Amino acid sequence: MRDVRVSRGATRILDELSWEIARGECWVILGANGSGKTSLLAVLTGYLNASAGDVTVLGNRYGASDWRELRKRIGIVSSHLGQRIPDGEAALDTVISGKYAMIDYWGKTRRRDRVAATAILRKVEAEQLLERPWGVLSQGERQRIMIGRALMAHPALLILDEPCAGLDPVARTHFLGFLERLGANRHAPSLILVTHHVEEIIPSVTHALLLRGGRVHASGPIEKVLTSANLSATFDAAMRLRKQDGKYTLRIAGKRPNRSRRVV
Repeated sequence: MRDVRVSRGATRILDELSWEIARGECWVILGANGSGKTSLLAVLTGYLNASAGDVTVLGNRYGASDWRELRKRIGIVSSHLGQRIPDGEAALDTVISGKYAMIDYWGKTRRRDRVAATAILRKVEAEQLLERPWGVLSQGERQRIMIGRALMAHPALLILDEPCAGLDPVARTHFLGFLERLGANRHAPSLILVTHHVEEIIPSVTHALLLRGGRVHASGPIEKVLTSANLSATFDAAMRLRKQDGKYTLRIAGKRPNRSRRVV
């Protein structure tokens, strides 16, 4: 992304935003509600047009490529997508539907698709759920199936939009362990993790992007970007970040005096 701007009337939702992801990198995006995270993902996946600037994804530039085909190379996992899956659909069919970028897969399943989907379910540690209908799966099981669905199209880029939302502490711990095993695989796609919680940052994350008011507050290697000072400025509150045994924790010391903030 180069100097990307998204405007609605006089309000700039994204403001001169520049960002680059290299192959094999794993990024975390952090920012307060209204900082522009959702809009950034929508631009990245071609569901929201930028008012200005250049966007190039996997060698394809906006306005000069078929984004319907490009989206098949971008895997996305979000609770909004999961809400659209029929309760009676088997986990295997949900995974297969990712190959065709379909919801409520209605086509006749081919043997090679079933074989590939079964292998992916094994990869996401959910092979035992193969015939289980969506409506009876736990939230953690659903998230694994959604990741399997995204991997079915062999994406070069995988976006996880708050993947731990709705998980209890035990389920979240197990799911984060699974994500770390997935991210550490050398054949894994480039990964973008969007979250509100530093505790969910897995060890394989290499870079961080901090958004504030639609602008990049800080971006780069996680060791340099993820600091108490940067997080305090990003969330407009005094914060103290700690890292122990590869895991982050954050303590809020108090609210800063009100300052002028863009509302988005």
